[in-house]
Amino acid sequence: MATQRVLDFLATRRPSGPCLVVDLDVVADNFHAFEKALPESKIYYAVKANPAPEILRLLAGLGSSFDTASVAEIEMALDAGATPDRISFGNTIKKERDIARAHELGIDLYAVDSVEEVEKVARAAPGARVFCRVLTDGEGAEWPLSRKFGCVPAMAVDVLRHANRLGLVAYGVSFHVGSQQTDLGAWDKALGDAKSVFARLAEEGILLKMVNMGGGFPTRYLKDVPTAQAYGQAIFQSLSKHFGNRLPETIIEPGRGMVGNAGTIKSEVVLISKKADNDNVRWVFLDIGKFGGLAETMDEAIRYPIVTTRDGDEKAPCVLAGPTCDSADVMYEKMPYPLPLTLTIGDEVLIEGTGAYTTTYASVAFNGFEPLRSYVI
Repeated sequence: MATQRVLDFLATRRPSGPCLVVDLDVVADNFHAFEKALPESKIYYAVKANPAPEILRLLAGLGSSFDTASVAEIEMALDAGATPDRISFGNTIKKERDIARAHELGIDLYAVDSVEEVEKVARAAPGARVFCRVLTDGEGAEWPLSRKFGCVPAMAVDVLRHANRLGLVAYGVSFHVGSQQTDLGAWDKALGDAKSVFARLAEEGILLKMVNMGGGFPTRYLKDVPTAQAYGQAIFQSLSKHFGNRLPETIIEPGRGMVGNAGTIKSEVVLISKKADNDNVRWVFLDIGKFGGLAETMDEAIRYPIVTTRDGDEKAPCVLAGPTCDSADVMYEKMPYPLPLTLTIGDEVLIEGTGAYTTTYASVAFNGFEPLRSYVI
């Protein structure tokens, strides 16, 4: 739900064109909920979810650490007040010169998932700590991750062994159970895999210290999701099951779960039409689409709550599309979206739960449309 602060901002400022408004109070509440749910875990906010300077400054002030995907994100986190020891370079695909620059900036914690990446880190950031990402199946996630990141546990052993051989600190294992993960048990198998890597390397005298449990914590869209507290309990039970009393250091990397529900996009209906006289499904075109920040509607994976001023009226299914001259710019067609029959051209709609993965997905000037404007209040 859009907060009253967001609604008041839109009512008084009347920004033209589509825009995102993020309420920092909600971000702070989410941070404290994660702190309470997993008090023994360090929180590394996934900067890619929403790198607005105001959000980064707020989280740095609250004591958050930061998971970054590039040198630019590292510099953003430093500018926001984070010290280098609170930043990890969490992308497993890095140019060697970017690793060297991160090392210059004082970053000491790097993600890897192959011996080739380990060799780059060993050359560009000698003596640094590395953690190896292990593949997961992502079952139960609305936005599952592909095989692009991670390796099988047996290979993770080889990767970390190689890191140790090259003078790096083999520090731990990471995984990501898939974005918008609603299955509380999803972390259990991944923690079991992590434990197997710990055990294999311990036999060789290489003692890993840390498990990075990644992100995946959801935002409420159209369906209820478990609370941070419920995730915390399930994860702690699995940690205890696999590691007993000798719990490793742990990290979590919330992105969507930190900022998703803090943001609302204001949009406008540009056109409502049909494709044939006997067509019973309307096409509703908004002034924002896949290229304006709603890329996560790809494959209709994320279904955002859409609020109109006419929600008390009778609804019927619509195809929802964006404004660009690209036939792929359709958000919901396989599963049409119910919208009021009285909805009309020029009406404003609010797209809720859009604080994460929207502004940074927006194209710079596709079709001449400006990038999605963002206000942080």
